[in-house]
Amino acid sequence: MAFDLYSLTLILLSWASLVSLSMKAEAEPQGIKSVRLLDLLIRDYTVKSFDSDLRTVIVHTVNLPANFSGINVDTVRLRCGSLHRYGAQVKEFHLGSGVTVEPWAERVMVVRQNLGYNWSSIYYANYDLSGYQLVSPVLGLLAYNADSDLSFGSPFELGILAREIPIKIDFSNVTKASNITGVLPLCASFEGNGKVTLRNQVSPNVCVASRHGHFGLVVKSPPSLPVRKKISKWKLVVGCSVGAALGAFLLGLLLVAMFVKVKKKARREELVRRAYEEEALQVSMVGHIRARTSPAT
Repeated sequence: MAFDLYSLTLILLSWASLVSLSMKAEAEPQGIKSVRLLDLLIRDYTVKSFDSDLRTVIVHTVNLPANFSGINVDTVRLRCGSLHRYGAQVKEFHLGSGVTVEPWAERVMVVRQNLGYNWSSIYYANYDLSGYQLVSPVLGLLAYNADSDLSFGSPFELGILAREIPIKIDFSNVTKASNITGVLPLCASFEGNGKVTLRNQVSPNVCVASRHGHFGLVVKSPPSLPVRKKISKWKLVVGCSVGAALGAFLLGLLLVAMFVKVKKKARREELVRRAYEEEALQVSMVGHIRARTSPAT
């Protein structure tokens, strides 16, 4: 009986530990560094918020936890047949007629993401954007199977393909590219294999794509200026003290040199004066002696 109680206690402690870790993971999503993991978390929250009574073709906003502040997500459930015949408009994404879903499903849940400028920065860590910078938030268009009850399990991802009419992405309402004069942004498509594809815009702030994914506008980064290293206060104080001491030492040497020079000059003048005086004295004495010894006439 004691053994069973001990085993039960271990099981309960393990379960509590797992729950705690799970809650901690949900409470700290800012530590997310993978764009794939971010997509999966957004998918799970979208599924949790999905109302089974929601009518098809109605776009509704997904309420994300506060830790995902800055991300805007919308979703809509569509019949694949209707999507193929009529297309759809999901915020910035316009899907024309002829769009297909692979693998085929009866219904599809389309998820539109706007990661905002803060969360879009994780794309710098997952993709090689050296030489370029984002001037728009990253927008995502993903699709998931919605045939079964979405409240059970996680739906698998589907592909949206536009072979006839490309998908249009309009960044006009979300970009700050209009503030950059003389620079024409490029359309960046972030592929699943870590590759970035750059294309020209088809019209101002409008890009096209042939499939689902994540997209943004980029411009070439300006040449970086040399960064001045910030000097700490104690280094500045030590440097100033050393400089002041060295300056005082050099000034002292200069004053000593000037004093020695003045002393030497004064001594030299004194010696010259004495020499003149001694010479004059000698001349005077010689003349006096001659005057005393001269014969009488």
